[in-house]
Amino acid sequence: MPTLDRHDDVFVLDLGDTENRFHPDWLTAVHAALDEVEAAEGPRALVTAATGKFFSNGLDLDWLGAHRDQYETYLADVQVLLARCLSLPLVTVAALQGHVFAAGAMLSLAHDTRVMRADRGFWCLPEADIGLPFTVGMSALIQARLAPQTAHESMTTARRYGGEDARAAGIVEHAVAEDAVRDTAVELAAALTGKAGPTLGTIKARMYAPVLDALRGPLG
Repeated sequence: MPTLDRHDDVFVLDLGDTENRFHPDWLTAVHAALDEVEAAEGPRALVTAATGKFFSNGLDLDWLGAHRDQYETYLADVQVLLARCLSLPLVTVAALQGHVFAAGAMLSLAHDTRVMRADRGFWCLPEADIGLPFTVGMSALIQARLAPQTAHESMTTARRYGGEDARAAGIVEHAVAEDAVRDTAVELAAALTGKAGPTLGTIKARMYAPVLDALRGPLG
């Protein structure tokens, strides 16, 4: 389950050491961690990381298959998390040490900056292969955070991007060695802790207003 630590003014949210799929209990734990980050005062920033082979494999398809009657409620809850991360009033950095798939990839895009392991691991939107179309809100998020050609390719071909390919495509800003992923993310976040506050929150809310409306609205 997710855990939250603080290193000086940088909060580090570790999503876990499994596939870190978006089980409802997992979503609740992440929101509780974000509540703590938002409630803190003074300079601060957030690094979202994970441990092991995966950053996140996205939706918990096993849980969803056993609770089909909750499909729309569940997706709406996932979108609430994406919207919240996108509009947090502080700088956020995703430290991608392992595979980043589907809604996990979308969660990474909801952060301001991404650092990815260069030598192993893939960033991928596999929805075209698994027969699960993007919601209106998810489409809006991906298209707002990626260059048009990269959004098109990643959404329609389910391409798996390695770290250097992801950096070249503008999906991540940094591709580094495995043992440098989290430290690099913390360093980037630490340099911008003074930006936290309502002004940054307002900037993000206005910058991404259409995306936030889509994520908080009907699934489509």
